[in-house]
Amino acid sequence: MLVANPFSVTRYLFAFIWENPATFEKKSLHLGKTLQLLEEGAKKKEQQPSPWSPTQTPLALSAFLNHETQYYYQNKRKPDIIFHRSRTIQNSNLLRLRHLEMLSPGLREFQENLTAHLTPWHRSFQFWIRAADIYTTYKVCQFRAGFVKDAEKREAMWERQHELAADKMYSLCSDLGGLFLKAAQILGKPDLAPAAWVRRLVTLCDKAPVTPFEVVCSILEKELGQTFTKMFESFDAEPIGSASIAQVHRARLRCEKTDVAVKVQHPGVQQLMMIDIHNVQAFVLFLQKTDIKFDLFSLTKEVEKQVGYEFDFLREAEAMERIRHSFHANNKKVPVLVPHVIRDMVTRNVVVMEFINGIPIMNLGDEIAKRGIDPRGKLAAVAKQKILKNLTLAYGQMILRDGFFHADPHPGNILICKDSEVSLLDYGQVKQLPDDLRLGYANLVLALADKDPSRATQSYKELGIETLSTCADEEKELFELAVRMFDTKLPPGVTMISPFCEGSSLNKVAVQNFPEELFSVLKTMQLLRGLSVGLGINYSCAEQWRPIAEEALFRAGRLKVGKARRRGFLRQMFRRKREYDWCTI
Repeated sequence: MLVANPFSVTRYLFAFIWENPATFEKKSLHLGKTLQLLEEGAKKKEQQPSPWSPTQTPLALSAFLNHETQYYYQNKRKPDIIFHRSRTIQNSNLLRLRHLEMLSPGLREFQENLTAHLTPWHRSFQFWIRAADIYTTYKVCQFRAGFVKDAEKREAMWERQHELAADKMYSLCSDLGGLFLKAAQILGKPDLAPAAWVRRLVTLCDKAPVTPFEVVCSILEKELGQTFTKMFESFDAEPIGSASIAQVHRARLRCEKTDVAVKVQHPGVQQLMMIDIHNVQAFVLFLQKTDIKFDLFSLTKEVEKQVGYEFDFLREAEAMERIRHSFHANNKKVPVLVPHVIRDMVTRNVVVMEFINGIPIMNLGDEIAKRGIDPRGKLAAVAKQKILKNLTLAYGQMILRDGFFHADPHPGNILICKDSEVSLLDYGQVKQLPDDLRLGYANLVLALADKDPSRATQSYKELGIETLSTCADEEKELFELAVRMFDTKLPPGVTMISPFCEGSSLNKVAVQNFPEELFSVLKTMQLLRGLSVGLGINYSCAEQWRPIAEEALFRAGRLKVGKARRRGFLRQMFRRKREYDWCTI
């Protein structure tokens, strides 16, 4: 028989602070068994009120344990099994007790509530410890690099730091998941992050957790109101893709005999994502005061809003149909394929849509090589140009013409189909631009295409972007900043053009206010640039969008077309025939 010390139980309540989640799970299961034994002892005593019930907060647990211990010693008897702190930890048989089904419903509910109560604290603690570690190592490296005069040695020092930080960032994103998997998709772009970060973070696209098939079946029956076998003739148990918010299965409908993609939301994810966002918001406020002269906090507020929208699949289905209809109504041949939604199979947590067969754009190089085509040859170059041309046209129409666009074009959401056709997936993040911002951005596009710093500076004011600069040639620096943020073209010999890199215009121009609505455009442009770098095509998105921007401004009465151009311009606009000059590799 073990000797008792009921306070040993409370040790497991705080295991989450120092130990990893797997260890905490083991400790919580042991705690559950301990509470079960205490409950059995309590049932043997006379009926008297207990100071604790499973619905109370965990802070009442100590009082409950003290109450039970007092009962045992007042009646001069001991429980069947009593726990001692050291013996409890060492006893391997006790640590292997994992039979949660033996717990009473009340204690099982307590254990679930306890885990839900502690997980946010554990998650926040893990984020701050790891983020502080990455930040301080970079600041130390920056300090040491200031004393190194040799450029090659300084570069080697930064490379080692990037490798070290990439491993730490990979661990943070993969262990915590949720919002940080989304962050990895943005940071893991070859034009934005160091090469070491890209190599590590690009592998996280398929690392999202998977909801068990039994849970998926239960969710589908509950949400759609029919039995699983009545809805589906076949259903792939393994998801074809899993992201931070949902996973997608391929299935065949019993009634229509067609293949569909079934998107099912992961249960319990939204609360954790909101916790992550609030932690990131606090961190960027710190960065704004110490290192970065950019309004990052507004960016995180926009992210918070967009992530909240992503959990509403009814909104996503409506956005998908709206964009699909716009492409079909305004083009003889649609630039990208948008899945058709099965209207009577959509709820807030489930959406069923047309299945589109294709390969992820990140696997394009492997697929080309598999077919015996030289990835650097002319045939591959033509295919890549067609893909990027269609994506660019689609986004130009969505942003500048409609003001309603898909705001998450990372590689996992882009499929390459037969004949190099492009399919755009996942409409959880869509953005509606107000007309004044849409037209102001169209004006900025023309300024970038014409390389007109004066017009670009005027566009900043029109868009509500507030800057502070003490440099002599402010217009030039503002134009360079606009190129870094809102165009895809890279200067000769440059492979990374982060707005926050050394030598950036942000070191000379402080962005004090940046409209939240424009962050979705900014993120979209950064992702499009990352795709162009990945495909090996250097082009100016602003130059390709010039006809669409001119049309948008002309329709709003804000662009006067010269007599020499008017006839051709109007013919092009009303026929909706746009032939774009394309870049060459």
